[in-house]
Amino acid sequence: LTSIPDKLFPAEIQTSLHTKIFGKKIYHFDVVNSTMDIAFDLGIKGQEEGALVLAEGQHKGRGRMGRNWVSPKGKGIYLSLLLRPKLLPNEASKLTLLAGVAVSEAIRKITGLAALIKWPNDILIEDKKVGGILTELSAETDRVKFAVIGIGINANTKKSFLPDEATSLREELGEAVSRIELTKQILKDLEAFYFLFGKQGFSPIIKQWKHLSATIGRRVKVLSRKHTIEGEAIDIDSDGALLIRKDSGFIG
Repeated sequence: LTSIPDKLFPAEIQTSLHTKIFGKKIYHFDVVNSTMDIAFDLGIKGQEEGALVLAEGQHKGRGRMGRNWVSPKGKGIYLSLLLRPKLLPNEASKLTLLAGVAVSEAIRKITGLAALIKWPNDILIEDKKVGGILTELSAETDRVKFAVIGIGINANTKKSFLPDEATSLREELGEAVSRIELTKQILKDLEAFYFLFGKQGFSPIIKQWKHLSATIGRRVKVLSRKHTIEGEAIDIDSDGALLIRKDSGFIG
């Protein structure tokens, strides 16, 4: 045996993983419509926190605001992680920022590439999108029942498969990246920051997010369903909301 196929089999991911709860239960699929749908269904059925859904490819991978996520088989990392955090529904966006920090740190450790975060959920290298994060939740008025964090990374995807504004780790590094090792590192860093969040609150996450931000100090345009805000991004607040200084000088 001269090499191991770079497939995200549970046994490969769990070898030397050493996490406490993340990835202890892994559901691996060849190709699915979306790992998010499977993980959400597991949440409804009572699956324990830390369960992981992995797929080699997706037919209908999705990103924020219903956008399509290109998911060619065997080229990227497509995973969804089930969490049961003790949060109010309006705090769920903190999980997205936490995941952004973890994914950026993992990419830096495995590849040496200077991954940064574009608020709220994009992972960039040299201003080109290499990854994205999607958080969905089941909640009641006063509590989150469970949340699913979806992570998509263009690991070894060819440029021809990607939108013009996107790239892959392989394109930037000039060589293939081990999807197994990167997935393991993401799980390790995710769990570390998740536990830190549980013990010390959101402040240390905000501090590291600012260090990795590709947004603060730049002119931005934030689109919502109701209106558009344009100006200079100057900070994020204690809840992770982006603070923008408009051209009028008003901060919103």
